[in-house]
Amino acid sequence: MGSKGLTYGNSRSRHCHLVYVSFIPSRHSLSNGSTDLVISLQAIEGKWPMISGKLVKHVTAALLASVVFFASASISTGANPNVAILAFGLFGAQSVFESEAKGAASIMAQRLDASPVIVRANTKTRGDVTIASIGDALQAAAERMDRDSDVIFLILTSHGSQAGVAVQAGKRVEILSPIALAGMLNRAGVRHRVVIISACYSGVFLGPLANDDTLVITAADSDHSSFGCQDKVKWTYFGDAFFNTALRHAADLKSAFAMARTLVSRREKHYGLVASNPQIAGGKNIDILLREKGGAQATGHQP
Repeated sequence: MGSKGLTYGNSRSRHCHLVYVSFIPSRHSLSNGSTDLVISLQAIEGKWPMISGKLVKHVTAALLASVVFFASASISTGANPNVAILAFGLFGAQSVFESEAKGAASIMAQRLDASPVIVRANTKTRGDVTIASIGDALQAAAERMDRDSDVIFLILTSHGSQAGVAVQAGKRVEILSPIALAGMLNRAGVRHRVVIISACYSGVFLGPLANDDTLVITAADSDHSSFGCQDKVKWTYFGDAFFNTALRHAADLKSAFAMARTLVSRREKHYGLVASNPQIAGGKNIDILLREKGGAQATGHQP
């Protein structure tokens, strides 16, 4: 930790003395987590000042105040993780995926007071999103985060198959597989992750991604289609149920998922469709972090 300069002097005197309070870790402090505190006194003109008992008291008080300040700042940072959101509409031939990515990111950002919020989408005239650009965006976001304490949300909306999700723009079509996505997230190095995938067969992502530090929510299981992938509509069935409806009312992500799953099931039954069976897995430690973040934005409880 760097030095903090404290200026002492008399308004009637031509000279002020600087007292530098330095936090210098010793070999002992590196092993047990403590820090040796060293006070060095130096005059501006190269002369050692006369140190009175009163000055020593002032320095000691300032030093203790600094210790309390830095300890409090550290606790605050750990207990209030930042949330970053990255949302991608991957299939350019249908506008619903761009619309869903934008809407999902906006609603999630408001609920979690997130920053940064990054939204990118392929369209009929623009092909900004590739598998490589998703990896680059994850890496760039991670570099601005506390990789151990913050939470990154990744939202993907597209067509899917049991091989993964489609990344399409014009004639270019790629398949982002569960293993490839797991590799991207691991390389980015952010420990706590929420991955939400709105696509057919998106349950294939659960096994490679879900764990205590990674919550995965998908629009379907690994054997079924999801619905609502139509051009010029704003939401898929799952996106409308989870982002546009449940997240506006539910207390937390898992409650929102439960509500969304019920809404999707009712809609599918109404139209005589085979159940998509949305899935959720992992995220034990995500629940703890988002509770620590506190407030209405994180938990959904209104003040």
